[in-house]
Amino acid sequence: MKTKNRYFQKEIKHFENKSFSKNEVKFPFPGDKTWFIAVIMSMRHSRLTVFTGAMAALALMTILSACLGWITQLIPRAVTYWISTALFALFGLKMLHEGWNMSPTEGQEGFDEAQAEVTKRELDLDAGKFIDLEAGQSGKDSNSFSVIFSFISRIFIEAFTLTFLAEWGDRSQLTTIILGARENIAGVISGGILGHAICTGIAVVGGKLVAARISVRTVTLIGGVVFLIFALSALFIKDAEDKNPALEV
Repeated sequence: MKTKNRYFQKEIKHFENKSFSKNEVKFPFPGDKTWFIAVIMSMRHSRLTVFTGAMAALALMTILSACLGWITQLIPRAVTYWISTALFALFGLKMLHEGWNMSPTEGQEGFDEAQAEVTKRELDLDAGKFIDLEAGQSGKDSNSFSVIFSFISRIFIEAFTLTFLAEWGDRSQLTTIILGARENIAGVISGGILGHAICTGIAVVGGKLVAARISVRTVTLIGGVVFLIFALSALFIKDAEDKNPALEV
C-alpha cells in the first residue's frame, strides 16, 4: 500500500509539472510579439498554414529550451532549484514594474511593430517570388500547382521564421529553460507545447478581437502576480519534498 501511494504521488507530481508549464506559457499572451505575429498573419493568409508554421517553431523552441534546462541538472538540484525560484521572483517583479509603467497604447504599439516586421518580411519574399515567376513564365500552365504549393510553403516558412526569431530570448523561452532544469522534462515539453497551441489557436481564430478587448497592461500585471505566486509556492513545494522524499520525481 505504501509503494502504491508513492506511485500515485509521483503521478500527481508529474501532472503538476504539465499544468505548471502550460500556465507559465499561457498567461502573458496578449501583447507578446509572437502573439501579434500570429494575429496579423492569420488576417492575411490561411489560418491553418499560419497555425502550423507558428506551432512548428514554438514546439521546436520548447523542446530545445527544455533540453537545455535538463542539461543543467548535472548541477546539484538544490542550486538550480533556488536559482530558478529567484528568477521566477525577478520575472514577477519585472513584469509588475513594466505593467505599472506601461502606457495605455502599449498594445497598439506592439501590434504596429509586429505588423511592420511581417510586412517587411513579406515584401522580401514577394520580391524573390516575382523573380521566380518571370524566370518560368513559359511553363506557367504546367507549373500552376507548383506555384500554389510554393505560396503555401512560403507562408509556412514565414510563420515559422518570424515566430522562432520572436520567441528566441523571450520570457516564455527562459521560463521553459528554468522548468526543464527543475521539473520532469516530459511534463515541461508537453505542457509548454499545449500552452503554445492554446495561445496560437486563439490568436489565429480571433486574436484581433481578443487583443482589442483585453488590456496589455492588465495582463502584464496579472502575469507578474502569477510569477510571484509560483516563486512563493516553490518554497512550500520544496519544504514538502524535504519532508516527504516520495514526492520527488
